[in-house]
Amino acid sequence: MNSKKDHITIKEMPEEERPREKMVKYGADKVSNAELLAIIIRTGSRTASAVNLADKILSKAENLRELPYLSIEELMELKGIGLAKGVQIKAALELGRRIASSFRLEARAISSPKDVADHLMEEMRYYQKEYFKAILLNTKNQIISTEIISIGSLNSSIVHPREIFSTAVKKVSAAVILVHNHPSGDPTPSREDIEVTKRIVQAGEIIGINVLDHLIIGEGRYYSFRESGLI
Repeated sequence: MNSKKDHITIKEMPEEERPREKMVKYGADKVSNAELLAIIIRTGSRTASAVNLADKILSKAENLRELPYLSIEELMELKGIGLAKGVQIKAALELGRRIASSFRLEARAISSPKDVADHLMEEMRYYQKEYFKAILLNTKNQIISTEIISIGSLNSSIVHPREIFSTAVKKVSAAVILVHNHPSGDPTPSREDIEVTKRIVQAGEIIGINVLDHLIIGEGRYYSFRESGLI
């Protein structure tokens, strides 16, 4: 029986090359993606070290940007990744997403479409369904709250003006900014997007709540109705 291993365990690595020790000594920015992931999952399996498992996970995701899309079930398809490791990975990814989305602009006034994109891009670019949100603003264009108005199918969401303005009136909003994402990654507005926006703007004019803009979030880019002259 051949008991020869085809991998080196982390304990067998020189101390300065072990992920945790390397991170402590040189800093997190000097640790590779696989090594960071190995630190999260902590241990390997009988046939692979934690770093080897991390490499397999990254290969399954194809690239780092796609890693958040892997479900716990998909992670568990890899030999050596059980429920505990799958949950650990998803928890770490969710924590990272929440940290990124926590750098909000509540204390500052919204002055440009980029401010809105900075506020919601990192959160909404990964949604696999279409989310329609409304940013409620006070008289100084500061954010009161960001409300989820609807969650649609993969390709579309249905929004009625009353769903937006009932909340805006309740929270004494002076203006709103509409935001939704395109899971395809292409932020170009559809005919339905344009028609829905016109209807909401008209309703806002009647109620007395200004619709300042409508942003469509894509993959790392956005479309602003105001910048394009559609509002």
